[in-house]
This record gives sequence, structure tokens and C-alpha cells, in this order.
Amino acid sequence: MSESVELAGSRPSASPERDASRMTLGEHLIELRKRLLWSAAAILVGCIVAFVMWQQIFDFMKAPYCRLPAEISRPLGGACRLNSAKVLGEFGIKLRVAMIGGVILSGPVWLYQLWAFIAPGLHRKERRWGLAFIAVSFALFAGGLVFAYYTLDAGLEFLLKAGGNGIVNLIDVDSYFSFISLMLLAFGVSFEFPLVLVILNIAGVLPTARMRSSRRTVAFLIALFAAVITPTQDPLTFAAMAVPMYVFYEGAIVFGRLRDRTKRRRELEDANSGLADDETSVIDTRPSLIDTRPSPIDGRPSDLRDLDD
Repeated sequence: MSESVELAGSRPSASPERDASRMTLGEHLIELRKRLLWSAAAILVGCIVAFVMWQQIFDFMKAPYCRLPAEISRPLGGACRLNSAKVLGEFGIKLRVAMIGGVILSGPVWLYQLWAFIAPGLHRKERRWGLAFIAVSFALFAGGLVFAYYTLDAGLEFLLKAGGNGIVNLIDVDSYFSFISLMLLAFGVSFEFPLVLVILNIAGVLPTARMRSSRRTVAFLIALFAAVITPTQDPLTFAAMAVPMYVFYEGAIVFGRLRDRTKRRRELEDANSGLADDETSVIDTRPSLIDTRPSPIDGRPSDLRDLDD
């Protein structure tokens, strides 16, 4: 009797992971408040750092305009400058630069806090996939920002030369920073497109066969999206957004094909693993789509070439 009492008393407590996944609603709200406070504190620190370094950030944001020819960026001669027609214009830009810089600088912190709040409710495999998706999402968004930053020159030059030589452009600092912020955000969001496709493919919502058969429709939708979301409306910026998005779409198709082949191979290996030597192995009889378009190499369908290889 005493041994049973000791065994019952010595039962190990539930793991912290299990306790975290079974919190009450009130405990979840307390956890959410803690994560929000840490995120707000990180953003506040980032804003302070960006406020102190605002001149360097301002020069970095102004660089695409200053890289334009002198007749555009320096219409009155002298240094490259932006204009302000408001008394509080300069101070407002300083605050805006501090806010944008603070959110970007504190990105790893508030992304981790978001992940730390969601992760306890996920299984181990889901946590592994989720952490990878967050890392890839941040990398794609940053890649979109970099791509937009180095393609702004062409769009700005097209817009500022549209009126010919009879117009002198004195760019307002508020409108310029609104334009830059919208461009960076538009490209950052558009570069998340392949990640959304991969998630839908893994979830079974968007099979690879459907993606392959919808190329023309998706190309039209990408062109429509790029035409609407780009604030410049010039053909160079339109192409700079639409072409990478369609390349990403083709990359998602390649990922889906590789994933389907790996999944099919694993299913066959699992089905044949328990068979004896004298038993017939399982053969995959499911039909697969064949790409009948001629290859640019030898004119034969690409899937048939893959079979020969």
C-alpha cells in the first residue's frame, strides 16, 4: 500500500510544453499581453535608435532620387535636396523615419515573440515547418525591399521626365517618402507570393497539376496585380514586379513536382517494405500528367525526355 502511495506521489509532473499547450483562456491572454509588451518595448528601442540615426536613414532613403541625372535631382543646381512647404514638415519626416526604422530594426524580436506565442499549440513537426516558414517569409520580404530599392531609379526617372523639359520638379519630402514607403511595401508583399503557393501546395489546396494547367490565368492575374499595386504605373516598375512573380510561380511548380515525386516514392517504399521475397511488389498505376509542349532543346516533350534520362 505504501509503495503504491509512493509511486503515485512520485509521478513526474507534466512537461512545460504540455502545460503551455493546455493553458486556460485567461492564461493565454496573460501570455499574449507579455508578448505584446516585449514587442512594443523592442519597437520603442528601435525607434529611439532610428531617431538618433535618422540622418543616415534619411540619406539612404533619398539615395534613389539623388542617383538620377542632375537635371532631374538638382533642377536648381547645388546639392540634391527635397523640399518641404510645412513648418512641421521636417520634424514629421524625422518621426516617420524613426517609426519605419524602429519597426524594421526590431523585426527579429517581434517575429520571435509572435512565434513564441503560437508555437506551444503546435505539434513538433508543425513547429519545425512553422519556424522555417517564418524565416523564409522574413527573407523574402527583405529581398523584396532590396529589389525595390535598387529598381526605384528607373521608375522615378520615367515619372519625372514625363512632362518634358518644360516642367521643373521640386519634389516634396512628404510625397517622396510616401511614395518610397508604398513601393517598398508593395514589393515586399509581392515577394511573399511563392511562400503562399508552397503552403497551399503542402496543404493539398493547390495541387501541382492545377498550377501547371493554370499558367495563362495566373500570368494574367499577376499582370493585373502588378498594374494595380505599383504606385508609379510605369512599364519598367510593372515589369520589375510582374516578371519575378511569374518566375516565383514557375519555381513553386518545380517545388510541387519534386514534392509529388518524393511523396510517391515514399508511398511505394512503405508499401513494399513489409513484403517477403516471393511476394509481388506494389506498382504505382496512377496516371501522371505529361507535358506535351516541345522542349527548346530537341523539340520533344520535356516529360518524355525526363523518362529517357
